[in-house]
Amino acid sequence: MKNILYFLLLVITCNTQAQMDASILKDIETIEDKVIDWRRYFHANPELSNKEFKTAAKIADHLKSLGMEVQTGIAITGVVGVLKGDNPGKVVALRADIDALPVTERNDLPYKSTVTDTFLGTESGVMHACGHDTHIAILMGVAEVLSKHKDKINGTVKFIFQPAEEGPPPGEEGGAKLMIKEGVLENPKVDAIYGLHINSGTPVGTIKVKPEGIMAAVERFEVHVEGKGSHGSAPWAGVDPILISAKIIDGFQTIISRESNLIDAPAVITVGKITSGTRFNVIPESAELIGTVRTLDSNMREHIIKRMTEMASDIAEAYGGKATMKWRNQTVVTYNDPALTTKAVNTLKMVAGENNVEDMKAITGGEDFSYFQEKVPGVYFFLGGMTPGNTNPYPHHTPDFLIDDSGLTLGVKALSQLALDYLNKS
Repeated sequence: MKNILYFLLLVITCNTQAQMDASILKDIETIEDKVIDWRRYFHANPELSNKEFKTAAKIADHLKSLGMEVQTGIAITGVVGVLKGDNPGKVVALRADIDALPVTERNDLPYKSTVTDTFLGTESGVMHACGHDTHIAILMGVAEVLSKHKDKINGTVKFIFQPAEEGPPPGEEGGAKLMIKEGVLENPKVDAIYGLHINSGTPVGTIKVKPEGIMAAVERFEVHVEGKGSHGSAPWAGVDPILISAKIIDGFQTIISRESNLIDAPAVITVGKITSGTRFNVIPESAELIGTVRTLDSNMREHIIKRMTEMASDIAEAYGGKATMKWRNQTVVTYNDPALTTKAVNTLKMVAGENNVEDMKAITGGEDFSYFQEKVPGVYFFLGGMTPGNTNPYPHHTPDFLIDDSGLTLGVKALSQLALDYLNKS
């Protein structure tokens, strides 16, 4: 009888431990409307990479109102809040990206973006077409909730609001790399870091994650092709850089289809922009190709970069022209620390429900959160933002991109509990 009572007591104790603190949970539920309002404010007032001045000001004002130590101007527009718990311990960082994209919104929302700006010399609409507005609002919510419960924190929480995740403008530094360079992971030194990304194709209430590589390394490349101009009626008098560009693009794809072992890991080469010519009857002197390479394996990455560089030059030479390449690394592989991920999954299942946390395969999107993970162990996961039952969600980075606000509260719960569990169970 005594053993049975002990067993029942143990079960009750374990079940109690497998729940969020009631007072924290109540504060999260109370703050839901405020989080949604913040999200809609940022959606209606987006700013491009390295230009997030108003966004940063609003974030900083909020963190200061919570009594935090606040640093601004990190990596141009980055904001960091430091929340010290009542008890000593480790330091955990939570990160949200804050920049928007040069995309003109097509949604008919009361908080639709009508902002415009100049991007690479062209006037464009500006839109939070990747969900960074939700990331900001979620982390602001976590900051407000945890600031009310410093007595439950063994250590320090560092809130990192990072600019230019989509990449700084050409010729500028920015993003996670510059934040790290300017000391964001020091004073106090960060021991672990967590981040999330909303996903328009994952149902609200669902979280997806995996250990090790979850997102790809990203390279940006430029190919400059030199030919020889001539009249369009006499192509034999010149060297056509547009034809050479077409052959180079075709050649690049054979690196993926014929030289890359896609059984080991996926890889992608995409040419996203071609610039050449002025008139229908003029063969121009030059052309420029701009694109991206995505890899999840370091050996494949090195091989693809080497072969593309060789191929562009060789193809151009074969047709009487010349091609040179420039490379810029955008991100490394977003790598989830296996041990930290195992613990994080337990926490995420507690807040979302056992059946609402799913394993996922790696994707070829990229994230500069990966640079933080190069320095300290980290976990990155995906949060559902699709209205359940939606069979045709719009992709990220498109004018119709849409997120269901009801998914934000789970994000607040997840990051709050991840921070508490890391600090209090370390």
